[in-house]
Amino acid sequence: MSASFGLIMKEAMLYEKLEDKKVKCSLCAHRCLINEGKRGICFVRENQGGTLYSLVYGKVISMHIDPIEKKPLFHFLPASSSFSIATVGCNFKCKHCQNFEISQYPKEHGGDIMGTSITPEAIVVAAEGNGCESISYTYTEPTIFFEFAYDCARLAHERGIKNVFVSNGYTTPEATRLIAPYLDGNNIDLKGSDKFYKEICGAKVEPVKETIKLMKELGVWVEVTTLIIPDHNDSEEDLKAIAEFIKSVDPAMPWHVTQFYPTYKLTDKPRTPVKTLRWARELGLQIGLKYVYEGNVPGEGGENTYCPTCKEILIQRFGFSIIENRMKDGRCSRCGTSLEGVWVR
Repeated sequence: MSASFGLIMKEAMLYEKLEDKKVKCSLCAHRCLINEGKRGICFVRENQGGTLYSLVYGKVISMHIDPIEKKPLFHFLPASSSFSIATVGCNFKCKHCQNFEISQYPKEHGGDIMGTSITPEAIVVAAEGNGCESISYTYTEPTIFFEFAYDCARLAHERGIKNVFVSNGYTTPEATRLIAPYLDGNNIDLKGSDKFYKEICGAKVEPVKETIKLMKELGVWVEVTTLIIPDHNDSEEDLKAIAEFIKSVDPAMPWHVTQFYPTYKLTDKPRTPVKTLRWARELGLQIGLKYVYEGNVPGEGGENTYCPTCKEILIQRFGFSIIENRMKDGRCSRCGTSLEGVWVR
């Protein structure tokens, strides 16, 4: 493992000092026990002399202005721009990661940390200057750069800018409760069964479900995404279980069923057929979810928002673009039904 020379050393939040200079991290559900001189599973938190440090504080590897629909968040300030940032690293090892070049970078490059140094103040100023109504902590798992995201989010909150996580949901309850007062939206992946998590991601499903429930309980707007991978999580049993879980938390929680394409270490499976996404969407609606969306298939119709009462098309989308928005103050322009979401700036 390479040394951390030249990095901004920021003492980590949410950890416990133990005997023999060991530490226990309580940021994500892995709850890593880290020996002196070693790093956690995420490869960006290092025990130096019995003190745990974040190695990615202010080391931004990716910074873009995205439509909020790209997260995807469909019931959160539609057509607004979100200033999107990430550092290297991840606490998962998903075989199908579309951002593996940065999420797995430290693990695959001897522990090296790449990124451009920037302050929380500069992030918020850039978001303001570019007319962004939110900051998204995305591309890689925001939990692993929690300290930086937390400082950015608090400052953004003071300036009236909303904050969004795009997350695998492996955050501990302690971390969830800490960030929730400053977090407005969270798109959380619910990837499949526990077997899927163990074989494909190196994790477990239950902590993800607990995060979804707790985020909802704490008042954060949550949408759920399931990337449907042929022969891995596309059975009726798998998808029905996900839909029923979401319904048990909140039938109005949007569910995005999204097309997989071969990438990284999972190139032996084809793209998800559109008919599979259509079937999954119909399954979710039949189970009782109010809003189910098809993702990564622009123009197929499953990305539109319909009134749950009169079925009028209220938001017509093509990919990440909104063609027409017929809603008025969060209500159906035809029958007046109020739709759940964050519609007010």
